[in-house]
Amino acid sequence: MYREISTAELETLLKQGEKLNLIDVRERDEWEEGHIKEARLIPLSEFQARANEVHDVEGDVVFICRSGGRSGRVCEFLALQGFDVANVTGGMLAWTGEVVQGE
Repeated sequence: MYREISTAELETLLKQGEKLNLIDVRERDEWEEGHIKEARLIPLSEFQARANEVHDVEGDVVFICRSGGRSGRVCEFLALQGFDVANVTGGMLAWTGEVVQGE
């Protein structure tokens, strides 16, 4: 089982300066169209090869994608291995906070 948080909760945590390890699992073209400044990109298509990078950053591990489906699959996979992770419900489609474009 993994936790789910709303985009509003995520935005509040970021504004409060919480240490979050926010990982966007969308593909690079989606990322470049707009992403959350504090997020880092590990595309789902590269996830198996780069899964060791998940814990490179301190803080609660939170995954986001376009709508919550892909990030939910990643959370399910990691939760089955005993990791404490959270999924952002609604994903970037529900995100009303600031986004940055490009790399």
